[in-house]
Amino acid sequence: MMWGIIRRKVACCGSSASILGQPLQRIRPAVSAARSYSTAGQKASLLSRGPKQVQNFTHCILLGGSVKSKPVREFISFTQPSSPIQIWSRSFSSDNGDLVDAVVPFMGESITDGTLAKFLKKPGDSVKVDEPIAQVETDKVTIDVASPEAGVIQKFVAKEGDTVEPGTKIAVISKSGEGAIHAAPSEEKSDKEASKPCPPGKESVAKQEPKVETSAVKEKPKTSSPPPPPSSPPKASATEPQLPPKERERRVPMTRLRKRVATRLKDSQNTFAMLTTFNEVDMTNLMKLRSDYKDAFVEKHGVKLGLMSGFLKAAVSGLQNQPIINAVIDGDDIIYRDYIDISIAVGTPKGLVVPVIRNADKMNFAEIEKEINTLARKANDGTISIDEMAGGSFTISNGGVYGSLLSTPIINPPQSAILGMHSIVTRPMVVDGNIVPRPMMYIALTYDHRLIDGREAVFFLRRIKDVVEDPRRLLLDI
Repeated sequence: MMWGIIRRKVACCGSSASILGQPLQRIRPAVSAARSYSTAGQKASLLSRGPKQVQNFTHCILLGGSVKSKPVREFISFTQPSSPIQIWSRSFSSDNGDLVDAVVPFMGESITDGTLAKFLKKPGDSVKVDEPIAQVETDKVTIDVASPEAGVIQKFVAKEGDTVEPGTKIAVISKSGEGAIHAAPSEEKSDKEASKPCPPGKESVAKQEPKVETSAVKEKPKTSSPPPPPSSPPKASATEPQLPPKERERRVPMTRLRKRVATRLKDSQNTFAMLTTFNEVDMTNLMKLRSDYKDAFVEKHGVKLGLMSGFLKAAVSGLQNQPIINAVIDGDDIIYRDYIDISIAVGTPKGLVVPVIRNADKMNFAEIEKEINTLARKANDGTISIDEMAGGSFTISNGGVYGSLLSTPIINPPQSAILGMHSIVTRPMVVDGNIVPRPMMYIALTYDHRLIDGREAVFFLRRIKDVVEDPRRLLLDI
């Protein structure tokens, strides 16, 4: 029997509504006008040729039941068995609305998938609304998967290490806590099963098996190990290096962030014509400035005065004097940036991240220090977002916090240069004809020699040196 496509609008007190040519009262005699409802503008369609699906159907009348409301995400299929209509529904929750699914959230425009790094909860644990239950690791950031409802974790439907996409279901949450799989009862069952005595027949088999194994072990040395061959190989390989056994090695898969960092650094090395120039900076005046005003600075701004803000302001001055350092090659063109967004390299336990300080040329010392502290805390906590790391026209890397005396930093693409700071070491210096101890720091600038000539690179690094050694130049703009 062919089914026709029938469209009807459900109206309040719909006495004229019909399904398959039959009045609504005939199909559902128990439904009276008082139990009808109004959903203006919504349609119901019955499709021909077998079971079909209807979307955006938010209210349905169940045969033998009352009016029932369901989310828009349901699919309702109509079939033609013995009863006039049967309704089958599937949604992100069970029929009684007790079960909800925890899915992977949207991870960013440039991220299509991630790795399920670890679960923060266990089946049977209670969770609150928006409480993280798992972490998904991507190429750039680690994203939390939050519980959509308060309840108890019934089960996990994904495993650690799985590749997941936005919308992938990883767990089922029970609002009422019914049907949850608790870890403690399962452990108790396993302990009880282990403590149960075996039947007599099984014990005899178990007793016989060790005898067979021991006999096999005893027979192997007799058949497979003649005395001469074992003694000869060590003599022949006495001059060969003895490698450590494989049992003392561990193979661990790389994280997505580590693989991404490795790929970008190698691409940078293969793409740019990198060259590094060095200079040294006398830190006496900048350190004295910080020492004289650190207490007043904290009292007024609520943040400590560090050395990074001084170098960042010096870098802004250098980029303004040498705009080519702030530019980048794009194909056969050169893109000059009229803004200064400086990236700060931050080492975290999971890998290197580079948050960006936007419009650094418009910020003062206090604003820079606050932004650096905020981004560094987010990076170490793993809560930094992709937007906070996107872009950047120049990078500063401070290897001195780890004790590095000298290094050649690698350019962070698509930028054209990177400034490397290093540790402060007291060295004897000649000042006004006298040898005096001074806190000195080596600074390095790695730049793309395809775009930047040595003249501009040296002038830029010289500007950094002049501003750091005499911060008063920033006030006088000289």
